[in-house]
Amino acid sequence: MASAPSVTSLADEVNCPICQGTLREPVTIDCGHNFCRGCLTRYCEIPGPELEESLSCPLCKEPFRPGSFRPNWQLASVVENIERLQLASTRGLEVEDACPEHGEKIYFFCEEDEAQLCVTQVATKRQQVISQFAHLSQFLEQQQTALLAQLEGLDKDILKQQEEFDSLVTGDICRFSTLIEELEEKNKRPARGLLTDIRSTLIRCETRKCRKPEAISPELGQRIRDFPQQAIPLRQEMKTFLEKLCFELDYEPAHISLDPQTSHPKLLLSEDHRRARFSYKWQNSPDTPQRFDRATCVLAQCGFTGGRHTWVVNVDLAHGGSCTVGVVREDVRRKGELRLRPEEGIWAVRLAWGFVSALGSFPTRLALEEQPRKVQVSLDYEVGWVTFVNAVTQEHIYTFTASFTQKIFPLFGLWGRGSSFSLSCQEGAVSLL
Repeated sequence: MASAPSVTSLADEVNCPICQGTLREPVTIDCGHNFCRGCLTRYCEIPGPELEESLSCPLCKEPFRPGSFRPNWQLASVVENIERLQLASTRGLEVEDACPEHGEKIYFFCEEDEAQLCVTQVATKRQQVISQFAHLSQFLEQQQTALLAQLEGLDKDILKQQEEFDSLVTGDICRFSTLIEELEEKNKRPARGLLTDIRSTLIRCETRKCRKPEAISPELGQRIRDFPQQAIPLRQEMKTFLEKLCFELDYEPAHISLDPQTSHPKLLLSEDHRRARFSYKWQNSPDTPQRFDRATCVLAQCGFTGGRHTWVVNVDLAHGGSCTVGVVREDVRRKGELRLRPEEGIWAVRLAWGFVSALGSFPTRLALEEQPRKVQVSLDYEVGWVTFVNAVTQEHIYTFTASFTQKIFPLFGLWGRGSSFSLSCQEGAVSLL
């Protein structure tokens, strides 16, 4: 059997140059270098300085065509055999440092958080950055098109009014020139002839006034003054972008599912344990110590003992009812009446038809700009923060401050016919129905 160092050396030879992890679905490009299919696909999606600029190999910089990927089945077989050797060489021994969530080898260490990072975590962060910048790029392009169109419209209207004013002034000049010529002609006559019909000429001079030099109309002037206000959404979007980017880089998306062992019998869970719906009909569920028997709640299957985590909850209260979203201590009361407040180890908000309440020591009705339909829940275990944000508008809903010493689980509750929630499938977040 090959020794562990020799197997590790072999494994290093089949690493992807982009993610530095073991090749997954290896593909070969024109220059002969091999990469993970997923890594190379994401690499091709990164926009270059010029749209027409051809892609180049991340290693040798030779150009290649995006559609020229060739699956390398032989190399894939070699990778599979090496992984079998790795498994055999480490069987019975202490497992090498690996990410507990993804099972990947630890390659990186974050000095600020004093945490180890695997390739999957780093790749996820990279994809989040690419996704956020792609969204910003699309928004900026739309804003550029809209603002330039408005400027072009203003320019045309200004030019049109200028031409209309020039035409009117030109007409006035022509009329006054005619009067001047008439007066000069009469001035050459003898005194008796000058006084003949001079009255009508003087009256025409007095009644014909020069137009005031008004270059643009008041309405157009107001449009010009209001134009800088059109950039306000751009400033707001940039602020939101920076806040969201920093948040997503700092918090880990929690890929959670509902725990049927804790679900109240009136909650109907989907087969994938990512949706729940309230029903007045009791389900045939065994009465175990883990199950809620009075509070119509359900916990997530996995909890947290540290770190920063975030997930998104989509709430559907189209037919009334209420939905509770938050976190609880592992030892939260499961039987009998459940008091939803921090003293009982529960930090949550309740969304009902038309209002939202923070479930503190005394429930507090919150004044929000709009009723959230998608709530982002964020947990900072070490700092002791539980933050709720409207995931659509980014409006802050509420933040609890606590001191956590036990395992913390996401909590979800429902009440009322037709109320439901679901865990989101979008990357980097979890959502509810």
